[in-house]
Amino acid sequence: MSDGKAGVDLSDLIACPNCDALYRMPAIENGARARCLRCHTVLTAPHDTAMTRIVMLATTSFILMVAAVFFPFLELTAVGRTQRSSLLDVALVFADGPFLGLALAVGALVIFLPLLRLTAVLYVIGPMALGWRPARHARAVLRFDERIRPWAMSEVFIVGVAVALIKIAGLAHVSLGPAFWAFAVLVLINTYKDTFMCRLTLWKTLELRSA
Repeated sequence: MSDGKAGVDLSDLIACPNCDALYRMPAIENGARARCLRCHTVLTAPHDTAMTRIVMLATTSFILMVAAVFFPFLELTAVGRTQRSSLLDVALVFADGPFLGLALAVGALVIFLPLLRLTAVLYVIGPMALGWRPARHARAVLRFDERIRPWAMSEVFIVGVAVALIKIAGLAHVSLGPAFWAFAVLVLINTYKDTFMCRLTLWKTLELRSA
């Protein structure tokens, strides 16, 4: 688009997602990063084979999340009694009585939304990583992923679990199940995956291949 009076082309302007500073984005080499001069937020960081890596990491995270939901998460032993709980059990323990809303919140923020985000990433990036045209409604799915991103709180949950384990360590013997380690590795993989998620490059690639 352009200004009718001055004829200024605004199509190559981008806004910093943190402070809204405007920049004209030059061509960025693979492996380089462009940062906002005001707040130092990374604006774009293209990588070679980034889409393939993102798909591989998202698939691994999806498998680990399924394992974390159904395998034993924690095992507590106190006064001769042992209780095993999965991640699904943690959400369902509040399902009765007045804490139903808490059960739904835990299930949504810790399990459902992270799985939904991984599905969205695979749906949008998977076909393009294979060299195909973007999937139908890929733009809408990517926008939806951006909207729910702040609400997927798997990282917050694992930190909360670590704090809780420290507090109950003197009251019961705690054993970490395979689901705990799967969930912890999942958080690390998601963090690593985000280092390849250059959203500006992703949007530009999506626009070019949709044309």
